[in-house]
Amino acid sequence: MASEEIRTATSTPIRSSAGTGADSETPSTRAWRTRLVVVGIVLTALNLRPAITSLGALLEEVRDGLGMSGSVAGLLTSVPPLCFAVFGVMAPRLARRFGAAAVVGAGMVAITAGLVIRPYAGGTAGFLAASALALMGIAVSNVLMPVIVKRWFPDRVGSMTGLYSMALALGTSAAAAVTVPLTDALGGSWQSGLAVWAGLAAAAVLPWIPLVRARGGAGGSHGFGSSEAAGGSHGLGSSEAAAAAAPQEADGLRITRSRTAWALAVFFGLQATAAYITMGWMAQIFRDAGVAAGTAGLLLAVTMVMGVPLAFVIPRLATRLPHQGPIAVVLGACGLAGYAGLYFAPAAGAWAWALLLGVSNCAFPLALTMVGMRARTGAGVAKLSAFAQSTGYLISIPGPLLVGVLYQHSGGWGLPIALMAGLMIPQIVVGIVAGRNRTVEEEAAR
Repeated sequence: MASEEIRTATSTPIRSSAGTGADSETPSTRAWRTRLVVVGIVLTALNLRPAITSLGALLEEVRDGLGMSGSVAGLLTSVPPLCFAVFGVMAPRLARRFGAAAVVGAGMVAITAGLVIRPYAGGTAGFLAASALALMGIAVSNVLMPVIVKRWFPDRVGSMTGLYSMALALGTSAAAAVTVPLTDALGGSWQSGLAVWAGLAAAAVLPWIPLVRARGGAGGSHGFGSSEAAGGSHGLGSSEAAAAAAPQEADGLRITRSRTAWALAVFFGLQATAAYITMGWMAQIFRDAGVAAGTAGLLLAVTMVMGVPLAFVIPRLATRLPHQGPIAVVLGACGLAGYAGLYFAPAAGAWAWALLLGVSNCAFPLALTMVGMRARTGAGVAKLSAFAQSTGYLISIPGPLLVGVLYQHSGGWGLPIALMAGLMIPQIVVGIVAGRNRTVEEEAAR
């Protein structure tokens, strides 16, 4: 599988230094593997947010059931970025050792187990521990999805990033929209309403099993070395000679020397702060404004579902522009307008604010697309993805927690919403910097 993971159905095969014999595969076999990867990418993306948004829809019930204060609930909404930062940095090393497909497949197993255990763990500590297990699986998959796209589809980074971003948004919005109705249909138990999403995660394990088995039979390198790293460097006009040098080039890449890498990390962190505050608290903002629980869940779903079409359009547009900064400005302006609406008329214009914040949250697929564009090689993408996401999620940890503290001690949503709006300004600025047409390899070399 080591050499198969670097091809699209139409790309020219690169001979593996391991001599696995994969070059003798028929075009139909390669096409079948490529289709299987597409299915795996889509199913994996569908599972990267339901563990979070399903909890956001039932946060009040979970708080009451576990006896949480507002500050503890804020800590609960900070757990996702903490886990993404801690576990996401491990993803490239795990992928070098076991292969990206194996790590993503194991991530889906971890999500399944965590979602099954979490509602029935008993007490806040058990709930947090099981949530961390599921979030660990999400974290490694978050980091490796751009790597898999770059490796398998080097000439279609924008469209494939759009596809899995769209699937991610669909899974996010579906969990927000149907968790409350599902809970009612299952007898009103919030435990059942949260556990039901384990079934979707279990389905996402299946496509990766034959890919991992084929990889084991190939007997090639397990990591980013040899053919895998070479294959990842096809994209964005690099030559086969550059591809052959990719492993050595990536090994010496000092990612922290790149201003673009830091700008992208901060941009990722600020958009993640906004996203997790939205997923964790927006339904509660509407409920406190007098909106019914079911309607509040639908409003959160509307915010999330905006990412379905825009997550496909934005990456394709971004790859056609020499500078992605203007997109970051438009998305930030929508966020500022949405927060202003939540502050002044949360119930009266609820649907409009949900739409505007949904557009603003599409900074996530923009960030993922820029990860693929700001590195020249596949191994460079892996390093940049791990750095930007791990650093970014570390930056995002205090946001949801601070919102919970401000909400509890101020007795309202004025200060938390002002905080959210204030963070949108630096997000726009670093988005402009990260969108410049340059690569981290070039900057690190200087």
